[in-house]
Amino acid sequence: MPAAAARVVLVTGVSRFLGARVAHTLQADPGIERVIGVDTVPPGAQPGASPGTSPGRTEFVHVDIRTPDIAKIIASERVDTVVHLSLVTAPPASRAKAKELNVIGTMQLLAACQRSPDTRKLVVRSSAAVYGSSPRDPAVFTERDEPAEAPASGYAKDAVEVERYVRGLQRRRSGLTVSVLRFANLLGPGVDSPFTRYLRLPVVPTVLGFDPRLQFLHEDDAVEVLRRMTVEDHPGCFNVAGDGVLLLSQALRRAGRPYVPVPSPSISVLGDMGRRFAGMSGFSPELLRWLTYGRVVDTSALAHELAWRPKHGSEAAFADFVAAQISGQGSGQGSAQVPGHDIGRGVLDRLGAVLGRGGT
Repeated sequence: MPAAAARVVLVTGVSRFLGARVAHTLQADPGIERVIGVDTVPPGAQPGASPGTSPGRTEFVHVDIRTPDIAKIIASERVDTVVHLSLVTAPPASRAKAKELNVIGTMQLLAACQRSPDTRKLVVRSSAAVYGSSPRDPAVFTERDEPAEAPASGYAKDAVEVERYVRGLQRRRSGLTVSVLRFANLLGPGVDSPFTRYLRLPVVPTVLGFDPRLQFLHEDDAVEVLRRMTVEDHPGCFNVAGDGVLLLSQALRRAGRPYVPVPSPSISVLGDMGRRFAGMSGFSPELLRWLTYGRVVDTSALAHELAWRPKHGSEAAFADFVAAQISGQGSGQGSAQVPGHDIGRGVLDRLGAVLGRGGT
């Protein structure tokens, strides 16, 4: 639906890939006077940042949203729209620090929005991970469904807490337009995530006896839906994913990745292989459950609300990601190039040793 023109938009996490792209897109909108990007490091200074992560003419402000300084920025700049994109999905540091960034940072940001008389809209990037992954899940999650097993750790649990705090803000400020977007796993040439790093393993372990259904959201479609939510009023909570699904086995074959089915307990002890060859921080419990049971969400509410569907289905998003890796255009951290035979042989030997001792 039409919205009052957004004059001053604040984007959190602007030094990361998605935040930079969204800020760059919003600053080109003639209805937006200013775009202010906040982060703890300047654009381009994040480890592994690609050349495409510059936010252009966006006004960068060095501020940690975990501190009260964010309230000063929102008040002094008379920010009317906040786009919250700084949730950490692949923490480079400790789990405790990631939780602090996600939960404490969001609490401070929401408190600032509540106090500011100018702020009238909040757009929050959440995750479909709030549904968890379980053998007792429904075939397809709608926004009204509750998970059979609520996430108990990691980023997924953080996302659940973030959404709870957002609902609390809505109760306290009923006039605030709030849009919460539950993204499926992002894919595209510029995406670096636990899943893209998983795909970079010399030999990819899968969970023996399981072939999960997976959904993906292309980075271009993620930027477009965030743009629409910012310049238009669409209050509510929405699942966001490309149409269709891919089985994990199909994805690995299409990517040309060698894979070996491994008992679930054995995968956990292969985390050091991921750290050595793919820059992973091991297999988090939520990643392992997703790679076991998968997850599929219904996106009809978003399609009805926006009269729009993502340009890329899940298969097309995955194909674009793979094509970028082959052409060498993907993010440095996200590259899925095939390693040398000696590395692959060594990993197979390690897998054999793990399986030979029962995964202990």
